[in-house]
Amino acid sequence: MSFTMPNAEVRHNWTLSQVNALFALPFHELMFQAQLTHRANFNPREVQISTLLSIKTGACAEDCKYCPQSGHYNTGLERERLLEVEKVLTQAKAAKDKGASRFCMGAAWSNPKQRDMPYIMEMVKGVKAMGLETCMTLGKLDAGQAQELAGAGLDYYNHNLDTSPEFYGEIITTRTYQDRLDTLSHVRDAGMKVCCGGIVGMGESANDRSALLMQIANLPEHPQSVPINMLVKVAGTPLENVEDLDGFEFIRTIAVARIMLPKSHVRLSAGRSRMNEQMQALCFMAGANSIFYGDKLLTTENPEADADMQLFVKLGLVPEQRHDVSDEAYEAAMADAIKEQNTPSLFHAAS
Repeated sequence: MSFTMPNAEVRHNWTLSQVNALFALPFHELMFQAQLTHRANFNPREVQISTLLSIKTGACAEDCKYCPQSGHYNTGLERERLLEVEKVLTQAKAAKDKGASRFCMGAAWSNPKQRDMPYIMEMVKGVKAMGLETCMTLGKLDAGQAQELAGAGLDYYNHNLDTSPEFYGEIITTRTYQDRLDTLSHVRDAGMKVCCGGIVGMGESANDRSALLMQIANLPEHPQSVPINMLVKVAGTPLENVEDLDGFEFIRTIAVARIMLPKSHVRLSAGRSRMNEQMQALCFMAGANSIFYGDKLLTTENPEADADMQLFVKLGLVPEQRHDVSDEAYEAAMADAIKEQNTPSLFHAAS
C-alpha cells in the first residue's frame, strides 16, 4: 500500500476512515511521510523545551480515572494549596537560567475560582516579564476568565480532549466533552494560543486513537501545541492495571499527529520515563518536536534531566530558539552547550 500526501496542507475536514488509513500504512512509509511533513514546517534538529510546575496539587473535584490528583481516589498524594506568587516566580527564574523557553503552570482544579484569579494574573505577568513564554492549565474556563488571562499576557492555555468522544465517558463523568470544546473556544476567542492533546494507553481502541486525532485536527484552528501522553499508571487510580500500549502503536500515534497537524508542535509528553532511548529517538524521527524536561510532570515521573541532555547529544538535537525575545544569543549558547555536553545541570527541573 502506498500513500502520498498532496502537500501537507492544514486541513480541518479529516474523516475517520482517512485517519485509520494513515495508521494502517507500513511503518517505514508512515515514518517517511511524517518526516517529510516535519521537515517542510520545522527545523528537524530543534526541540521546544518547557518546564512544568504544579502550582496547586491534589483534591481535584474531577474524576479522571488516570489522574492521581483526583479527590475521588486514594493515591497517597499530599495535597497542597495554591503556591505563593513569589515561589512560582523563583521557580520560573531557575527554569529560564537552565534553558527553558516556556514555563507551564498547572493547578488541580475543576475550574479556577474568582478569588484565585488575582494571584494567577500576577504569576502570568511575573513570568512573562522574565522573557519566558507562559502556559497554564487550570481546568474549565468561562469566557470572562479567558479574557482575564489573555489580558495578563498568558501565551498558551492547555486543555486536553484526553480521548475520543466515544470513549470519554469511560474515563471521565464529571465534565462533558462539550465542556472541553467550549473552554478551547473561549481560549481561541480571547486570542491565546491553544495547547491541546490527549492520552493514549488508557484501554481505548485503535479507532479511539484515530478519533481523538481527528477531533483535534478538525478544530476551527489547529492547536499550536499538541501533547501526546502515554498513560502513567498510578497505584490507587482505576487505570493502574490497564494493559500497556504497544510501543510501535505509540510511535504511530506521534507520526499520524505530525501528518495531520503539520504546523503544530507535537509534544512527546508524559510516559517518557517508560521509554528507552531508541523509542524516544523514533518518536523524534516521527515528528515530535517538543518535550517537558525535569524529573517530574506535575506529580508523575519524567526522565532524569541529565538523561535528556545526553540523548540530545546522541541524536544531534538542540533546544528550539525563540526569535521574539532579546536574548537569542543566550539561547544559541544553550544549544551549543548541549551539543558539546558541557553543562551537566542544564536539564535539572525547576521544581
